[in-house]
Amino acid sequence: MNILQYSDNPAVAQAISAIADPRQIRVLFVCLGNICRSPAADGIMHRLVEERGGADRWFIDSAGTGGWHVGDLPDPRMRAHALRRGLTLDHICRQVRPSDFDDFDLIIGMDSGNLARLHEMAPSIEAEQKILPMAAFFGDYSAFDHVPDPYYDGAQGFETVLDILEDATVNLYDTVTANLPLT
Repeated sequence: MNILQYSDNPAVAQAISAIADPRQIRVLFVCLGNICRSPAADGIMHRLVEERGGADRWFIDSAGTGGWHVGDLPDPRMRAHALRRGLTLDHICRQVRPSDFDDFDLIIGMDSGNLARLHEMAPSIEAEQKILPMAAFFGDYSAFDHVPDPYYDGAQGFETVLDILEDATVNLYDTVTANLPLT
């Protein structure tokens, strides 16, 4: 994975350079209902920062643009597929709230619909600059332009999403840490 290709992306470079405190990187993953893609990204990213020793440096959460599943656990099919990979997804689903634009440095949407909704919700230009597509961090899955919603797909849909998210979260982590070294 070439980290420079991500830092050469102006939106990614701008969002990373605007992170207020490199000692505490705050990332919010967003999908439609917060039951499949975003809680999976949340869980994968948590495991990644624990494995790489940066858990105290990262604050990670997820939310949905819609409120249909607020208070629920993630989709049982996603939890089952994640568990096969050693991930326990016990996040309680929530909806994006206005304060998220102040509370997070990076707000990462899974597809164009979620990105459009986030841009509508953003209270300022500075808040909009925090919004990035997860596709900006695709490496091995660069043939995709978004993280597909597995909700109506079979088992392979959930596996594909987990593969894409494992790739993208590593690239996100590597890009941020390479461009925000602790001083």
